[in-house]
Parts: sequence; C-alpha cells; structure tokens
Amino acid sequence: MNGRVFKRCIVLLLGFLPIVCVRAQFDPQIGHYVYMPTSYNPAAAGEGDMMRVGGAHRMQFVDITNAPMTTWFSFTSPFVIGKTSHGAGVRFLNDKYGLFTTQSLYAQYAYRQRAGNGYFSVGVDLGFINVGFMGDSINLDEMGDDYHESNDEAIPAGSKSGMKFDMGVGLYYSTSTWWVGASYSHILRPTVEWDEYSNVTLAGTMYVTGGYHFRLKNHKDWMLTPSAMIMSDFVSWDVNVTLMCDYKDRYRWGVGYRVAGSVNVLLGVDIVSGLQLGYSCELPTNKMLLESYGTHEVYLAYSFDILKPKRTNKYKSIRYL
Repeated sequence: MNGRVFKRCIVLLLGFLPIVCVRAQFDPQIGHYVYMPTSYNPAAAGEGDMMRVGGAHRMQFVDITNAPMTTWFSFTSPFVIGKTSHGAGVRFLNDKYGLFTTQSLYAQYAYRQRAGNGYFSVGVDLGFINVGFMGDSINLDEMGDDYHESNDEAIPAGSKSGMKFDMGVGLYYSTSTWWVGASYSHILRPTVEWDEYSNVTLAGTMYVTGGYHFRLKNHKDWMLTPSAMIMSDFVSWDVNVTLMCDYKDRYRWGVGYRVAGSVNVLLGVDIVSGLQLGYSCELPTNKMLLESYGTHEVYLAYSFDILKPKRTNKYKSIRYL
C-alpha cells in the first residue's frame, strides 16, 4: 500500500512540477520550536545569557518511501562588548522531501537591548542555501505515468542542484517568564536555477511565536507553558499550539495541535543540569494516519553559562536551565 501511495504522490508531483519549480512553500516544521527558537528567528541568538548547542532529527510519515526527513543543528552564544549585549550563532539544516533536497548554513547575529525585565533584540541570518532535485530516481515507465514522456523537458534529467545566497531577519523579546517574536525567512526570495527549463524560488515565510511560563500557586514544583507558532507565506498559513507541563524544572510532557491537521505528544527530561533530551510523536488527523506510523522527532541540547562576571541585569530563561 505504501509503495502505491508513493507512486501516486510522485505522479501528482510531476504533473505540477512546472508550478513547484516556480515557488517553494514553508520551511520544514519543527515540533520542538519552543526549545529551538534560533531555527526560525535569528534575533533569539544569545537568549537567556547561555551558550547553547543543540540539534533535532525529524522523520515524517514513517513507513512511507521517500517521506520527508529533516535534521537541524544550531549553536548560539551571548557576548558583551563594553556595555552592550549581543548574540551570535550558526545554524544548519538538511532536509529531504520526496525527490527534493535542501541544505542550508547560516551565520546569525542579534543586537540585544535591556528593556523592562528582559531583552529586546534585532537579528539577522546570512548564509547560503542549496536546493536539489533527484531526477535520476524517476522511472516514468515503472510508475505508469500516462501524462509525461520519458524525455519530458519539464522534468529535470538526472540529479540537479543549485546554491544561492539567502537572508532572514527577526525581532525577539524575552524575559524569564514569557517571550514573543516575529521573523521572516528568505527575505530576498532567492531563485535556484537548475537548467533552462526548471528552477525553484524560495517563498518568504513569516513566523510569529510567543509563550508564557507560570507556576501553579499551591504546587511550585509544577509549571505550565502554553505557546503558539504561526507560519505564513501570505498564500497559505499554519498554526501550531502547544501546552507543556514541567515538574521540578527537569521532567516535561505536553500536547500540541496543528491546524494543518495533526496532534502532537511531547516528552522531555534534563539528563543532567543543562542537558536536555526531548521526543515528540505527531499523528495526522486525516487519512494519512492509516498509511504511516506518524512523525517522530528527537531533540538534544546542552546549555551552559559563559558570562562569568556577575551582572545585575542578567537572567536565565527557564527553558534553558
């Protein structure tokens, strides 16, 4: 059944390939968006005055051939020049979606200004993105595609790839108890050209995120964190709402819902101080539930304090303890 589903998807994709090669939509989804803000907002670099290194691996629609698979890696650190605070980092993405592949590497910088009980920051992503198409994996005769000739020029022959400069910007405000941010990726809308017949333009995507930590009055060991992420390319949109529950700032579990059609269960633990391990299982609420074993994501990060001189305006984010 899964092989037939995959073939149907490929045939459908080939039917719309000229459109797909004009405009690519959202960046990959990430279930642990609460704990990896720099994966979509460069202004979060240096948040919480903690150096942080982490990554995640996401496998969508397990048991379906060539299903999407994504790996993230990020490193971020605060630093001080004189009396001003800054953040810097790098992030890497490797994504495979059917016959399409994407690799990107960005340097991140954020200028951070003390405001109220937290920091307001402005950030920028600068880097390169490589988009590829595995045309040599297509065999139209085996798929039984009645709509394309084997030498159809609309379908890239062999493996194709191209690289372009890319840029993103963001705003972020965070305190020890709440945060809100907005960012925009692919602001230059780069177009990767494979040959004279095919190319792909990366659509700019806007992210709006926010969340709040609050402890239960009579149970201080327990903390709830509702949060949300809105994604839009101004043509389509998606909303991810999550509620996390923490016990003694070490054990956590939660549930999430995506308007696009899925529910999410998240589990996490601090193995030792600063070392976080997380897992999420996302199940579609449509017919895909019967075709796969859902989407699984593993997350690992380590945070540690590098700003040794004590400062009166220093704070640590609860998410990174």
